[in-house]
Amino acid sequence: MSEARIDEAIGRIENALRRMDAARTANPPAPAPDDTPSEAAAADEAANSARVMTLVNNHEKLREEVADTLRELDGVIAELEE
Repeated sequence: MSEARIDEAIGRIENALRRMDAARTANPPAPAPDDTPSEAAAADEAANSARVMTLVNNHEKLREEVADTLRELDGVIAELEE
């Protein structure tokens, strides 16, 4: 694998890490729920559930991208060791 492909793989990993950090800071953990839920609290909980599902989906996409990149890096390392 060429040095350009290695640089590209590293860039993809760095981009994935930046997206993960941005998602984490954009969606801080929700405060602990009250003992007496109200309509507003129920709406907040529904919104939080939607955010959690979005985060889970984004995490899965990033996990797959990182796994692909790591496979590429394993190939690079294998080629360099030969």
